[in-house]
Amino acid sequence: MTASSPKPPVAPKRPVSTVHHGVTRNDNWEWLRDKESEEVLAHLRAEDAYAAAVTADQQPLRDAIFNEIKSRTVETDLSVPARERGWWYYARTEQGKQYPIHARVKAQDTGEPEADWTPPTLTPGVPVPGEQILIDGNVEAEGKPFFSLGGMCVSGDGNLLAYTVDNAGDERFTLHIRDLSTGTDLDDVIEDTFDDPVFTPDGMRVIYTTVDETWRPDRLHVHTLGTPVAEDQVLFSESDAGLWLGAGTSPDDQDLIINAGNAEWGETWVWPGMTAGTVPVKVVPRELRTLHQVVPVAVDGERRLLILHDLDAPNGLLSLAPALGGDPADWVPVIGTSEETKLDGITANASYAFVGVREDTVPRVWTLPLAGLGTPAQAPVSAPLVGDPLLDDLAPGSSAGSVPLSVGLVSTAFEAPTVRLSRAGDLLPAEIHEVVLATGEDRLLKRTPVKDVDLSRYQVTREWADAEDGTQIPLTVMRRADVVADGTAPLVVYGYGSYEASMDPGFGVARLSLLDRGVVFAVAHVRGGGERGRHWYLDGKKLKKKNTFTDFVDATRWLVQAGWGDPTRVAAMGGSAGGLLMGAVANLAPELYKAILAQVPFVDALTSILDPDLPLSALEWEEWGNPIEDAEVFEYMRSYSPYDNVTDQDYPLIAARTSLNDTRVLYVEPAKWVQALRDKSTSGKETVMTIEMDGGHGGASGRYEGWKDRAWDYAWLLSALDTEA
Repeated sequence: MTASSPKPPVAPKRPVSTVHHGVTRNDNWEWLRDKESEEVLAHLRAEDAYAAAVTADQQPLRDAIFNEIKSRTVETDLSVPARERGWWYYARTEQGKQYPIHARVKAQDTGEPEADWTPPTLTPGVPVPGEQILIDGNVEAEGKPFFSLGGMCVSGDGNLLAYTVDNAGDERFTLHIRDLSTGTDLDDVIEDTFDDPVFTPDGMRVIYTTVDETWRPDRLHVHTLGTPVAEDQVLFSESDAGLWLGAGTSPDDQDLIINAGNAEWGETWVWPGMTAGTVPVKVVPRELRTLHQVVPVAVDGERRLLILHDLDAPNGLLSLAPALGGDPADWVPVIGTSEETKLDGITANASYAFVGVREDTVPRVWTLPLAGLGTPAQAPVSAPLVGDPLLDDLAPGSSAGSVPLSVGLVSTAFEAPTVRLSRAGDLLPAEIHEVVLATGEDRLLKRTPVKDVDLSRYQVTREWADAEDGTQIPLTVMRRADVVADGTAPLVVYGYGSYEASMDPGFGVARLSLLDRGVVFAVAHVRGGGERGRHWYLDGKKLKKKNTFTDFVDATRWLVQAGWGDPTRVAAMGGSAGGLLMGAVANLAPELYKAILAQVPFVDALTSILDPDLPLSALEWEEWGNPIEDAEVFEYMRSYSPYDNVTDQDYPLIAARTSLNDTRVLYVEPAKWVQALRDKSTSGKETVMTIEMDGGHGGASGRYEGWKDRAWDYAWLLSALDTEA
């Protein structure tokens, strides 16, 4: 840095000491937490200005990447219409507009199922006769600094729309009710709700969730249209600070399913019929300490419950139970547990159950007829679309093979004779398929269009890295087809590794801008995720969390040794809990990376989890442990929390990206971390932080703003790796 170079902002040290379990922690920059302080806001703006100044020369590259994303994206497009209660619902986008337009058209009823359930052929950019616009995000966002559409729900008679919006990025939603016959909103407006409204079957009441002071969903309310909000009934309240409350409807929309749970166990109640004057019924008690999902179904004319649970079955077991739950000893297994396949989720329509599973590290969907379920007449499961992906040579320790595609459930209307499935791969733009349930016939309805891209120019393979403890870590390696493993390519390694979230195959237009410039992009599917079943998650949480970090480091070393990257041009990137991963590997093995990009990074984890009054902190105890009550957890977290472990060493180039109104990872975490890095780093390499002053956990709102964010990220990485062409 020359004398004329921009100088990084320096926040004064104002030490604050805290004591837990007899250990004193000193924090020089905790004062940056005061979001209302003009001094703090001025410092944040100075950080953003500094980042802009030192990366100003990257603007042409950012512009080029943004234009590449834009040129490859079909901006005027629409989703495949989905039928619900006599209407075809879809969303469409228009060139030059930031937000989707949600709309519907009337469906026909000829009595011929195939004709009635075949979606209308709509042409992007061509007006749809009879179209009724439900929500135009572009209109709703006018004059707002931020716009996010939360949940949407149409009443059973199709006349009303309940929807929630966030205009700050802090996930504090406002609930509105729209009269679809006039397009105007009713006077019923409810502030500070969560994003999941549900109409009762009579269409006269709406169920919504509110949160406590830590932004934990804790109460379900019932609002009768046209009455004061102050008179709303509290239907259900959850006082346990470690449980998240949620609710949704049964497949036939007649019952409300209420779940209070966390990552390890929960409790479920059913409100039959959502009838006024009645109360929910507990069907799975918390005393069972089971992680589960409940779906009411009709089996051979009798109301029953399908319960996907982990009682003596870490990878899941699907059972059939009485309508009121009953004794688990009487539940009838309908899909057994397996060490190789994880049962991930369940839904149903009038005739079939649909089970999301994870096989060979990626998602699939199984279908199971409800007729005869739980009896000797039960039909076998089937797995639509599984026969197509290549699954050979993918076992741990084998040679590299083609990465299988992910299959997911898109939708199935209750009375539909078909099911919608998605299929996607890292080099396959997402497809929407419709499968006729009675015959298995598969119809491709849509493949996401991509312009001016020859996908044969790229390759993707599955590799397996050896962790230090002998565990094999799956890797997804993407590159341009002419890039070979000769140790000369720039390498970007991406990771997450928390909450049992899996980094599944999925096509990314923006990522092509890296691959085109010769970058090898590798996803390290580290422990703490869910790629290899429940044990993969359990081995990367609480007192085993460090496996996540060492897996990423071991994966990076393996990739370099295998020739997939030039050891002098390796970068790492991750966001949120993946940002915690970035902070941890920066402390653990800074010599491996030339640059580290941390997006909304959870880098002051111990401070956050020690404060139950911070947003969502108490809920996090099931992920990380409770350092307030458990000294062992406290010491373990203190030994890896990135901010606590910044030391005098040569750190690489580091960029942190955050938003002022993020309620999931507060801006103060990267703000403090950046100060500590600058204070301790002996390398002289820049550490920068950008901050979106009108955004939340996902940054600024709008698709073009999202493309600009990706362009900033990738330009910074390419510049750091000396790969800018």
